[in-house]
Amino acid sequence: MSARGFQDYYPDDLSHCYGCGRLNDHGYKLKSFWDGDESVAEFLPEPYHIAVPGYVYGGLIASLIDCHGTGTASAAMYRRQGREMGTEPALRFVTASLHVDYLKPTPLGTRLTLRGRVREIGDRKVVVEVTVSAGGAACVRGEVVSVLMPEHMKPAAGGG
Repeated sequence: MSARGFQDYYPDDLSHCYGCGRLNDHGYKLKSFWDGDESVAEFLPEPYHIAVPGYVYGGLIASLIDCHGTGTASAAMYRRQGREMGTEPALRFVTASLHVDYLKPTPLGTRLTLRGRVREIGDRKVVVEVTVSAGGAACVRGEVVSVLMPEHMKPAAGGG
């Protein structure tokens, strides 16, 4: 996709996440977008993302839910504040809680669609519900409680 995902607006010094960091050459580079009031992302697991033959490793799915949830939290907070994504100060969220329910095995070789919905938004916390589907069938549901990144986690000015 050529459009900029939520994660593409993260400042360079906060863009190294294995799941969604655009500057992590070894990561998934997940990109999330608005689709009305829902957020959406797609990911095609590689054959090595295997749990057992024919099925996706559950840890990968949990990490996708995590990154889609925190990206959605960031975008939702920008919307709530009436700001364009990428404007300063940066709104970067981290995971306070991640809950994942595996509804049925997720097949390999199929593009996964993640859909997020903001369930709760406050001044520092956003709760996002995420559904992962394969071939139109829901396989996994998750909930991400995200909080604004604490100052002590942000790189020092001029650092990176």
